[in-house]
Amino acid sequence: MTETLAADRLENLWEDARAAGMSESEKLLYRSNLLGSDKRVTNYGGGNTSAKVMETDPLTGESVEVLWVKGSGGDIGSMKMDGFSTLYMDRLNALKGKYRGVEHEDEMVGYLPHCTFALNPRAASIDTPLHAYVPRKHVDHVHSDAIIAIAASVNSKDLTAEIFGNEIGWLPWKKPGYELGLWLEKFATENPQAKGCVLESHGLFTWADDAKDCYLTTLAIINKAAAWLQARTEGKPAFGGEKRPALPAAQRRDIAARLMPVIRGLISNERHKVGHFDDQPAVLEFVGSQMLDSLAPLGTSCPDHFLRTKIRPLVVDFDPAAPDLDATIAGLEKAIADYRDDYAAYYDRCKRPDSPALRDPNAVVYLVPGVGMITFALEKATARVSGEFYVNAINVMRGASAIGTYQGLPEQEAFDIEYWLLEEAKLQRMPKAKSLAGRVALVTGGAGGIGAATAERFLREGACVMLADIDADALDQASRALASRHGKDVVRKVQMNVTDENQVIAAYAEMAVEFGGIDILVSNAGIASSAPVEETSLALWNKNMDILSTGYFLVSREAFKAFRMQDIGGSVIFIASKNGLAASPNASAYCTAKAAEIHLARCLALEGAGAQIRVNVVNPDAVLRGSKIWEGEWLEQRASTYKTDKEGLEEMYRQRSMLKRSVLPEDIAEGAYFFASDLSAKSTGNILNVDAGNVQSFPR
Repeated sequence: MTETLAADRLENLWEDARAAGMSESEKLLYRSNLLGSDKRVTNYGGGNTSAKVMETDPLTGESVEVLWVKGSGGDIGSMKMDGFSTLYMDRLNALKGKYRGVEHEDEMVGYLPHCTFALNPRAASIDTPLHAYVPRKHVDHVHSDAIIAIAASVNSKDLTAEIFGNEIGWLPWKKPGYELGLWLEKFATENPQAKGCVLESHGLFTWADDAKDCYLTTLAIINKAAAWLQARTEGKPAFGGEKRPALPAAQRRDIAARLMPVIRGLISNERHKVGHFDDQPAVLEFVGSQMLDSLAPLGTSCPDHFLRTKIRPLVVDFDPAAPDLDATIAGLEKAIADYRDDYAAYYDRCKRPDSPALRDPNAVVYLVPGVGMITFALEKATARVSGEFYVNAINVMRGASAIGTYQGLPEQEAFDIEYWLLEEAKLQRMPKAKSLAGRVALVTGGAGGIGAATAERFLREGACVMLADIDADALDQASRALASRHGKDVVRKVQMNVTDENQVIAAYAEMAVEFGGIDILVSNAGIASSAPVEETSLALWNKNMDILSTGYFLVSREAFKAFRMQDIGGSVIFIASKNGLAASPNASAYCTAKAAEIHLARCLALEGAGAQIRVNVVNPDAVLRGSKIWEGEWLEQRASTYKTDKEGLEEMYRQRSMLKRSVLPEDIAEGAYFFASDLSAKSTGNILNVDAGNVQSFPR
């Protein structure tokens, strides 16, 4: 039965009825998912859990003790059974005989594969010894903000004793690894009454001999720490009180939309990055506080926080009380260059003979007083998670500075974790980046067949996509379908009429604050009409021109502004039509507007080349399936023009083509991908016909 606690306390979510039929390893997964479901317990990818379980040896048939422990990488909140490493306990114990001392502890990781049970392919993490050698069946390791606030205080040992007595122990800072596993074993063995241990500047270990008891112990210890912190900090202004006021929400987003493309351009010379903006109350409280300038340079304390947020954030020079955004933007280039120089100096001070080469020296976290926090990474999810980790660090600093003095990791210790050879090996094992990783695309007409297929193609290659369409219902349906397949992080939507200048400008601002900028524009919004010229009204003519010519101009103009602001190039792809090259009867308005599109693309290719902005055209023909413009009157009109019925129109187009093949939305998407990717890095001003062959539309 669920216990209801105070709103700011963790609840017991364990259901006995649900756990009753579970094996010990299944209970471990259940416990892990419950703990990881609440960011107050641990953040995404942070912490790990384990259980020592009796299993049947696949070779001998004998019962053996096996350690189930979260493997390298992964997240306890969302992991499945295959996220655990499994290792023979007798072999892990035998490893003690191979240990040559702390100066050689990293080599112990190489022995872990020899302890694998049942050929489990999940690699064991560096924290495996910390779980293996605690003499209890179940162990949790989490990074609760409340606990780390205590662990990161200068007097953390005394505070731990004051709060927990002999229920929870304390160990001084030590880099995670084999030696720390032995320290933890020694503490647990010598203090059998203890239910866990606080690791200085790191987090909490708790243990028990029953899965549910271990879970409840973890909750109880965190709740006790949180209650103690609340009592000690109640009535005290956080971070010494406010120094810089928070601006209104709409103004904060407007400022972020101006800043993010500039920052993105300055830090994406090597690889494109994606941004994330966060202006939640905890962030605003910190960036507007008296202690921002003293605490931010100290960096984070917990290794999990530090690895995802770098040595320290960059505080942007902005005064919300007297905002001068132009001056702030003008100063970003120097501020970012200075950060890189400082980071390189930090590397030179701390590097060891075998240290990996200097990595990307740009900041991950950018703090803007009165506005919020901006984070950049190679992927949107990583940028978001990095921000979440820094929010955890903010919460830690708030608690630690209220009860004493906050301390970050010593610089050399921080470096030794960031450039740890074992971490480097983990980075080297990561899969190669996809071809559009770090790229951001806007697809107009995104809810239609070609638009949705193009977005799908880009997402498969690692891009982030903003879908734009005038049809709100279709847009919602398309965006939800794409997000279900590729994740919510990488898909955004904006209702937009391409003929409305203000809506177009607003859409680019929204994309800037959601992803940090733009790299690819697929101008695909469409309309189709059919009528003899003498029956073509001025309204019908203007509608074609407004959407297919003026609309393409407006979205391209704003793309060019963004590309030039970022100064890292860009790609514009017009989805035109074979009708832009080859006339068709009874479609003068449509054909003329499509011809205007093609010539606009040529003009833009000339203008953009010097800034590495490429502009190309994909010319489809007769893409009936999934296309909204082939619904209703247009379909009837074209069928009438060619004296066939609706069902026979696609067959007529297929037979009309040289290759006798139907053209599908996915075919057009492939052409758009070619022009968006580096496969066409040396192509601009080109036209690619995807029409199954039509001699009249051969480019010339």
